[in-house]
Amino acid sequence: MDAKDILGLHKTSFPSSIEKKSRPPKESQRKPDGISREVYALTGGMPPLMPSIDAFQLKKKHNEKVTWQWLPFTNSARKDDLHLYHWVRIVNGVLPTGDYSFAKYNKSVDIIKYTAEEYEKYLTDPMWTKEETDELFDLCERFDLRFVVIADRFSSSRTVEELKDRYYSVLRAIVLARAASSGDVATHPLIKEPYNVSQEIERKRALSMVLSQTRQHEKRDEEVLIEAKRIAELRMASKVAEQSQLVVATNADAEVTERAIPGESPSPSNVQHPPMAVPSPITDNASTLASLRMLRVYLRTYALEQMVQVSNSTAGVRTIKRVEQTLQDLGINLKPRVPTKAVCAEHLELRREILTWLNLQKQVQYKEAEGSSYRDGTYGETPDTPKDRTFIPDSLNFGGERVGKKDQKRKGHGAQPTAAHKRPRKQKASDL
Repeated sequence: MDAKDILGLHKTSFPSSIEKKSRPPKESQRKPDGISREVYALTGGMPPLMPSIDAFQLKKKHNEKVTWQWLPFTNSARKDDLHLYHWVRIVNGVLPTGDYSFAKYNKSVDIIKYTAEEYEKYLTDPMWTKEETDELFDLCERFDLRFVVIADRFSSSRTVEELKDRYYSVLRAIVLARAASSGDVATHPLIKEPYNVSQEIERKRALSMVLSQTRQHEKRDEEVLIEAKRIAELRMASKVAEQSQLVVATNADAEVTERAIPGESPSPSNVQHPPMAVPSPITDNASTLASLRMLRVYLRTYALEQMVQVSNSTAGVRTIKRVEQTLQDLGINLKPRVPTKAVCAEHLELRREILTWLNLQKQVQYKEAEGSSYRDGTYGETPDTPKDRTFIPDSLNFGGERVGKKDQKRKGHGAQPTAAHKRPRKQKASDL
């Protein structure tokens, strides 16, 4: 009995057309070999991302007969010839030969030995006795220069730094005594870089101080570093602004001298007379040197390029090209091949002298052009000039001679324009 029988409904109350679609039968898939049933059920029959069986294992022929045997062995690192046992993999009945596989990791330090005669002659020290020195070298040989362990095993109360200092000083004295000459052992590490006790103590003190810092100290140090970085950036920005202002102030004189080209006669109305003296010399390079010192480490060629850029900032592009052309004419490289300090200083001085010479040459050309224009009377009053016509400077004429030529063509050498040449007026609707 179901719910339809209780409610008195027919079992076929829904139309017969609405039937559940039968699901297609699942195709039975055979589990591939080499995969467990649990793994295959979890994957749902989908192919795995990685191959489950290595192709090399399929091609490999297992013709080897492997057995394991309990065999004795000896270690060459031991001096007592002790025999121990371990399991050994035997392939096709062939026993392994050779030394114990872990004997290669037995590394020891070669400790130099000294004689009683050498000790009396070279190694005597009022702070150390011969018995303590012998004990120190014996412990160094036993514990492979592990000075922390040696200080723990040492009979008297000596620090690690004292033990190291005594050991390396004895070795240094023996090396120097046994050498034929001091030059033969000049490159030896003990001679080239001797042990420094004070430096080692200071290093450990600084390291312990850093390791003992709290979180508050670390945060305070980070704030100090950030503030120092911000101050350095502000100083650099102010120096750059000062340099840009100097460049803008000196570019005005440079542009005036660039315009004075030989062959052109400047007019007295649109030319500002420069001073009689030579333009101001190249600005001091103190700011550039200060910025280079902030880098701490830099190439001298980079410093030379920076100084050349500062010296060229007051000149125009044409002047810079003329300076480089002058250097090439003199047979001098634009960049020194051997940029030592003296060579770079002489190179900069030569560039300054060439730039000064070019500026003086421009001043001479300008004065010659100005004197020739006044001698020829180019700007005097001519009879053809009308008396009532006011003089308009070229700087206010927006084109100077070009506008005068256009007016001359349009008016036909002073002729009045006739009515035939006038453009007819466009008629309006009110005229009709």
